[in-house]
Amino acid sequence: MSNEKIKPKLNGTAETMLQCFYARAMHSRNPKNKFRDTKAEELIDRIDYDFSNAKKDTAMSGGIVARSVVFDELVSDFIRKNPDCTVVNIACGLDTRFYRMDNGKITWYNLDLPETIEVRDSIYQESGRVSTIACSVLDPAWADQVKVRGKMLFIIEGLTMYMKADEVRMMLAIIRDHFDNAYVMMETTSPFWVKKQSIEASVAATGAKFTWGANSFAEMESLAPGFVSVKDDNIL
Repeated sequence: MSNEKIKPKLNGTAETMLQCFYARAMHSRNPKNKFRDTKAEELIDRIDYDFSNAKKDTAMSGGIVARSVVFDELVSDFIRKNPDCTVVNIACGLDTRFYRMDNGKITWYNLDLPETIEVRDSIYQESGRVSTIACSVLDPAWADQVKVRGKMLFIIEGLTMYMKADEVRMMLAIIRDHFDNAYVMMETTSPFWVKKQSIEASVAATGAKFTWGANSFAEMESLAPGFVSVKDDNIL
């Protein structure tokens, strides 16, 4: 892996992945904190980007770490029960969860837009049991690139707040129509926080806009025909 600095050319929703990555890395570097993301710590200095807004945005960083801890617990439990499962990490950005979860058996696909995967590939250079798919989640073509099937876990974190309701419906329909044994872990933002986006100043500065939210599966059940709720978790 090269140590050359990477200068991402991103804006809007795609750019928010940099704030998320920075938040996890900085939290992990503080020895007082229990959450550890050693991969983010290792790689954050390779990114040539002005993180000054992210450094000041405690609302953003606190939320990122909280959801990371919750998802880590849920994903770890799923993998423990299904040790040879396949995981599709939707809107992966620079997520490092595979490196915290890997048991030597899972297959992991990181899916995101081509411009995002270009940045990710330049840093991670992943292959084998962990690899990337450069495609919009709204394009059914991505499903054909998931070659290893079986017990399937789909992680949707840090995405739906930037989508419209019909796009959420379309994304879930692609999963439903192309995969058996599909278990989805999806984060949604409360409609209250959709209206309060300005609190997360570093995210707002990218031009990304919160557009949709739901407090529970019951509020979005009409968008997910064919799915049933296992449980709702509230991280607040």
